[in-house]
Amino acid sequence: MRRVRYESTGGPLFLEEAPVPAPGPGELLVRCEAIGVTLPVVRKVTEAAEPVPLGGELAGEVVAVGAGVTRFRPGERVTGLCFGHGYADFALLHEPMASPVPDGASALDAVALVRSGLVALGALEAARPEPGETALITAAASGVGHLAVQLARARGASRVVGAVSDPAKADFVRSLGADTTTLYGDSSWGDPVDYVLDAVGGELLTPALAALAPGGRLVAYSSGGGTIRAYDLLVGAKSVTGFQMARIARERPELYERWRRELWRRFLDGTLRPAVHGEFALEDAAKSHEVIESRRNLGKVVLHP
Repeated sequence: MRRVRYESTGGPLFLEEAPVPAPGPGELLVRCEAIGVTLPVVRKVTEAAEPVPLGGELAGEVVAVGAGVTRFRPGERVTGLCFGHGYADFALLHEPMASPVPDGASALDAVALVRSGLVALGALEAARPEPGETALITAAASGVGHLAVQLARARGASRVVGAVSDPAKADFVRSLGADTTTLYGDSSWGDPVDYVLDAVGGELLTPALAALAPGGRLVAYSSGGGTIRAYDLLVGAKSVTGFQMARIARERPELYERWRRELWRRFLDGTLRPAVHGEFALEDAAKSHEVIESRRNLGKVVLHP
């Protein structure tokens, strides 16, 4: 089979031949039909001290199962998170990280919807939204952000603002249901909102906090770091919550599964529309990373073996 690898930090991605892996206990061997490209994986290539397997989201057909697997059989379609080599023709999924792809949905739909949607929905729930409240979503055109915009609206937000890095993304974000958009560099992000879902971090935390109305909530789910002054929280009685999907998957599997069901329900009834920015062949994985690094994507970037 073919898989994508690199040999040094920041080094070029290349395609190599490798044996098809055999599923171990509790594992599924999946023929990959779609592979999601994410910012955390891109950052690993440029920042990790040593090369790591390029894992992440994938969807495809189960071709073999390891000992102890009870929920899936060969021939079924699944999506899930791969912790090993995922940029490949075949990859391994741990059974708890896999979920079925329903009839009427493609592998592209599954990769664009499930993992990014789980993060978007989890961050939204962490904000404890009430019907009629107002929301601001940063990275609103991203794989997670474009779903968060739609979910905030579906969960009853009366006004949704999308914050983006480029004015060329504004029409796309408004087409998802945002009432308006703002640019990161704008001096003001408009009328204050009740909650902010922030996927960027870093220097953007300051304007994100300033965008909150008194008593507002900021949910930070970015790996971009950043610092907030305690005084800025105190004067506006504002709060900040950190959200991490891995913790939910590990400690709250029943909640993880409930969120998955909601995502598919909203997809099948048409209230949640995952967008795919582009499909790249495995040999063009480096180009897919460039799209993410330059933040040009409108929706999900996908490798399509």
